[in-house]
Amino acid sequence: MGSGQPYDPNLNPVLRHRYENTLRLLQERLPAPARILDIGSANPLSEHLKSIGYDVINTSGDLDEDLKQLDVAVDAVTAFEILEHLVSPMPLLRALNAPLFFATVPMRLWFASAYKSKTDHWDRHYHEFEDWQFDWLLEKGGWHIVHSEQWTSPTGWLGFRPILRQFTPRYYAVVAERATEFKK
Repeated sequence: MGSGQPYDPNLNPVLRHRYENTLRLLQERLPAPARILDIGSANPLSEHLKSIGYDVINTSGDLDEDLKQLDVAVDAVTAFEILEHLVSPMPLLRALNAPLFFATVPMRLWFASAYKSKTDHWDRHYHEFEDWQFDWLLEKGGWHIVHSEQWTSPTGWLGFRPILRQFTPRYYAVVAERATEFKK
C-alpha cells in the first residue's frame, strides 16, 4: 500500500488485521476529533484517520537526525511501525510533547530474522522488540504504559512460518501517558 492509495483494509489481507486493531485501539482511547502528530510520512492509515475526523500532522525526513518537527502541540503522538526503523528511538521518545503516545512495533520472532530490505535503505528494521524491552525503552523515555496488547499476523498462506504466524504474536501495541516526574 503506497502513500498514493486510499485506505482499503481489503487491499492487503496480511496488514488488514493490524490496521483494524490499530484503528480500534486509537478510537477507543482517543476518539475524533483529536489532533495527532503521526510519526512518519503520510500513508493510507494517516489519510484514513483524517477522513474520519482526526486532525493529523505527519513528520518527514530522518528523525534520527532532526527532531525539531516534534515540537508541536497535539492531543497525542502516534508511531505505528516506525520506531524499529530508528537507529536510536530514545531521543525521539524524550522529545515528544504530548500527554498520550500510541505505538506499535514488530515483535522479535524466534522463527524469523529481523526485516532488512536490500533495495530501500529506509525500509530496514534496526530493532525488533520483545514486549519487556519496549516497555523498558518507553519507561526510560519518560512514558508510563497504561495499556498494551499483542497481535498475531495471520497470512492465510500455507507453510510452517504462516502456521506459526496464526498464533505467535507479531505486533506489540502500547498506549502510554507522559510520566508525571519526567523532565526533558
